[in-house]
Amino acid sequence: MVELNTIEEALCEQSRWDFSDLTALYINCTLKRSPDVSNTQGLADRSIAIMERNGVAVEVIRAVDHEIATGIYPDMIAHGWERDDWPQVFEKVMAADILVLLSPIWLGEKSSVCTRVIERLYGNSHLLNDAGQYAYYGRVGGCVITGNEDGSKHCAMNILYSLQHLGFTIPPQADSGWLGEAGPGPSYLDQGSGGPENDFTNRNTTFLTWNLLHLARMLKDAGGIPAHGNQRTAWDAGARFDYPNPEHRT
Repeated sequence: MVELNTIEEALCEQSRWDFSDLTALYINCTLKRSPDVSNTQGLADRSIAIMERNGVAVEVIRAVDHEIATGIYPDMIAHGWERDDWPQVFEKVMAADILVLLSPIWLGEKSSVCTRVIERLYGNSHLLNDAGQYAYYGRVGGCVITGNEDGSKHCAMNILYSLQHLGFTIPPQADSGWLGEAGPGPSYLDQGSGGPENDFTNRNTTFLTWNLLHLARMLKDAGGIPAHGNQRTAWDAGARFDYPNPEHRT
């Protein structure tokens, strides 16, 4: 369990907001199966500690521990796979107000596991909510990145674009990352890495977490994104919102 520093603890103490009805899902896209140590999880644990300190119910999934089939359909068993755990993971995504994807950097890119998770999120993106909007509307997304080479911002750019394109709402500064020296060297949790003490990373992780909390609070209190101009059901029915309905042109 991460021990919050003085500033982080003070921010939690001084908060006037109630986040205790919020839920957050962190999907760790490390390539290491449990119980191997995940450095990306080590950084994410600081964000999780802030969430839990504010009463948020947090769940962590290590994607590689599950049999998540490759593909872009909701259930890949119908497409030749013998097993697919994604439907169970997807239920947890839909039950959460906040989704945070965690990824190491490999060859300057997010991990292959993270790509697979995003592809499977995409496979469910055609689903609609009760207001006729795409299913991920009203949920907040962010990401945490670690690595020993440059590329943190590139990975975050890719992940956050993907999430917003699918319907998640992205707050300001919704990414946090830590990079060691170029080339071989200590990883985030290794002795002497300086990672857990890095003020820049800790600041960004704190900002990320609070921005996720604030935006999730606002969306939940507002009942989600207003359902006007963004309803797939209305579009399919012929409505063009501020444009004349083509079915009633003279």
